Amino acid sequence: MRKKVLVIGAGFGGLSASAILGKEGFDVTVFEKNAMPGGRAMQIKEKGYTFDMGPSWYLMPEAFERFFAEFSKKPSDYYSLKKLSPSYRVYFGSNRAFDVSDNIADVYKLFDSFEDSGGKKLKQFLQIAGKRYEKALEKFLYRDYQSIKDILDIELLKEVFTAGLFNSLDSHVKYYFSSEEAQKILLFTIVFLDISPKRAPSLYSMLAYADLEKKVWYPKGGIYSVVKAFEKIAKEHNVTFFYNKNVSKIITKNGKATGVVVDGKTINADVVVSNADYAFTELKLLDKKSRTLDSRYWSKKTIAQSAFCIYLGVNKKIKNLKHHTLFVGSNWDTNFSEIFDNPIWPTDPSYYICTPSKTDPSVAPRSSENIFILVPIAPGLSDTPKIRKKYSEKIINHLEKLLNQDIANSIEYKKIITLKDYKSLYNAYEGTAFGLAHTLFQTALFRPYVKSKKLTNLYYTGAYTHPGVGMPTSIISGQLAARKIIKDAK
Repeated sequence: MRKKVLVIGAGFGGLSASAILGKEGFDVTVFEKNAMPGGRAMQIKEKGYTFDMGPSWYLMPEAFERFFAEFSKKPSDYYSLKKLSPSYRVYFGSNRAFDVSDNIADVYKLFDSFEDSGGKKLKQFLQIAGKRYEKALEKFLYRDYQSIKDILDIELLKEVFTAGLFNSLDSHVKYYFSSEEAQKILLFTIVFLDISPKRAPSLYSMLAYADLEKKVWYPKGGIYSVVKAFEKIAKEHNVTFFYNKNVSKIITKNGKATGVVVDGKTINADVVVSNADYAFTELKLLDKKSRTLDSRYWSKKTIAQSAFCIYLGVNKKIKNLKHHTLFVGSNWDTNFSEIFDNPIWPTDPSYYICTPSKTDPSVAPRSSENIFILVPIAPGLSDTPKIRKKYSEKIINHLEKLLNQDIANSIEYKKIITLKDYKSLYNAYEGTAFGLAHTLFQTALFRPYVKSKKLTNLYYTGAYTHPGVGMPTSIISGQLAARKIIKDAK
């Protein structure tokens, strides 16, 4: 008989793992508590507007290509990609804006305008970042870490010591660049990896290489078209999906997970895979004796930031926004401190604006604009209707002044998603929008394991496990979990 696998959650990790297990002949069923697949990459469709709720940057195309290659397919068999030009725009205060081109020669010229030999310095910086990027794909990202034995490999240890794990991204960037503009363009993307530049290993300079050299892409219809592609390929390999199905417990017996309780009904399994929030799985779905990571573990961890997200349908075109636009506040260090060190609602935040209607007319009515604003905030903050109203007005008012245009009076759709929503939608620990931060001692071997140490047939996938936060890395986590299950089954 085929082994029966139950997957909890249809985020990218769960979709990736389920598709591969289905291809390998397992009997796979996915239970998702929400009405659609995608997890944090779900979709909002209202009043003619289509919003991606979470990820909006398509980076690391190799990760997607490698996944589809497992099925002898290509991404283009399921969705079409458009290279963004420019890649994005950056505002420094209200007076200075720079477009970061998709042509690297133009980016070198831009950095020359920031400081003497800026282009030359960027070229040197990207050479190192590129090597780290390629080594990460070759040596680190697709490797499962279960114990210290998994890094006791001389060649791998050499790579670890040259990969930039032991000095900060902030110091690494400042070693090369003295200008505020150069530094902050190269450091801003770390916001999407959920950690302060001063605490992130310089290994993550590879993110700059990813967006400057590998370019920024957009899948037609939005990131949700990628979600649907993953669901489709899973269904093509006989994976069954159930939506609006809430898993409330993992049943255990004699050191094994024997099934799950779904909406009060017990369903038996040979293997259980959790793509739910890792902390929620450990603390809520498992009984105490079956937990590997208890509440003390989670209380000591550096939890990634949350996000204050505003989704706006605006019934006119807004000038001076690109598909991706970054605003860098004047109090850079204070802003990071308010997110990571002394948590409060940011007083002078840096934030990100996505306007996919600049590229894709299908996501908004004609002559209208689809605008998604993301403000990084600390997890665990107080979240009330009054705070939401006041803070959204603050951000929209700031954006109006930045662009010198009225926006508020043209809004015909508005939705806010933040801390409490992340808890209710995704059972997210402390309302985090991402998961576990990428500090040195929360990277690779030091992230929660893909396999339970208490239950021989319980596996995990998603942003908490290695390789970590992000859409491509969550996909890889699903591949790692599936490989582990296949190996154990054999």
